[in-house]
Amino acid sequence: MDAFDIRLDGMRIENLRRRELLRIAGLAGVGVAAGSLFGGAAAAFAGPDAPAAKPSPYKTKHVVLLAFAGGVRAREVIGSPQNAPNLTRIGNRGCVLPYVRAANLGHYGAALAIFTGCSEAKGIRENARGDNPTIFEYLRKDAGLPADQVWLSTTAGAQTINFSYSTSADYGGKYGANLISTDGLFNAEFRNLITSFGNVSLPSDKEAREVADLAKALDPKFLDGVKDRSFANDPEASLRIQRYILEELKGDTADLTGPGAGDAKAIRVARNLLRLFKPKVTAIVLQNADVAHGSFNSYVDVIRRNDQEVGLLWQSIQQDPELKDSTTLFVLPEFGRDHDLNDRNGLDHGDGSDDLHRIFCIASGPDFKQGKTLTGAADSIDVCPTIAELLGTKSPDAKGKSMKQLFA
Repeated sequence: MDAFDIRLDGMRIENLRRRELLRIAGLAGVGVAAGSLFGGAAAAFAGPDAPAAKPSPYKTKHVVLLAFAGGVRAREVIGSPQNAPNLTRIGNRGCVLPYVRAANLGHYGAALAIFTGCSEAKGIRENARGDNPTIFEYLRKDAGLPADQVWLSTTAGAQTINFSYSTSADYGGKYGANLISTDGLFNAEFRNLITSFGNVSLPSDKEAREVADLAKALDPKFLDGVKDRSFANDPEASLRIQRYILEELKGDTADLTGPGAGDAKAIRVARNLLRLFKPKVTAIVLQNADVAHGSFNSYVDVIRRNDQEVGLLWQSIQQDPELKDSTTLFVLPEFGRDHDLNDRNGLDHGDGSDDLHRIFCIASGPDFKQGKTLTGAADSIDVCPTIAELLGTKSPDAKGKSMKQLFA
């Protein structure tokens, strides 16, 4: 692996070669560290001047949004507890909505609708950003959240990078989420590339403090000629990101392999982001369930593996004193799949059946009802406005509405 592609705060750092990697690593002053990819480029920029956020009346202070995407039928999840014991347990603690409407807008368009609250069809190979602001942009601009409080972890794929922000003239890239496309970054090849330059080691606390002091003392003249300084993390947050990347590379995320490994990495990375940053919003986009086209059994295996990772994510939240009683979790696919198996003993998504257009949503948090199955009307585009309400802002361009039936 000689080149790779990383995006942070809407900024693209692409096709870095070994020479550039070493140069950027040197800029951060912490040795050869993967996080320097972010620090050298992003630590020099200031975040946008944000308005003071209005306090939310709700107990929820953190939201985890899991787009269980790739096309997943309700019958293999809430209809088959043996496939998803952890999701079943989370649903029993919170709310299960078994009849949520979802339009078949293509994987990309339907998943994007969850984040924008707008139905927007996208072609199977279309790779253009959406026109409508995402929940990340509403929260960054209107609720005043800094960049390090809004994260998106996705399975690798050209389209997944577009979930972080829209082309909206009123919002856009400077209000986007921090994005980690996990299967392209946290894999054994990338880790081996980094370690080939020397041992990947975490700085001591003393070294970290010294580097933080240096970053804060950067000469403002360093920014001369930079036209847009608004999209990135502040220096202190960038250093925390560096440390996070190092911890991931020393951990076991890169070693996850086999069916559904990309999804498993995305969930694992999100769990570790929560542990380190305690962000207001952590979103995850999966996609490996689309293996269903060719194999029903492999599709079920992906669901089971993802359920295991979600269980670990939820356990981590419940064991964290700060997150335990202040975190709300949403889990839903972008759409389902056909009612009948195809000739390959798999499942496509185009028959117009209820299995395709009716999805499940699991929602659990301190402001929601507990142990309820809610059979009333709801749409996948209602999730974005609901999150906005929980965190004290609005989603003015969204076509969905807040899911009032969830609230206790």
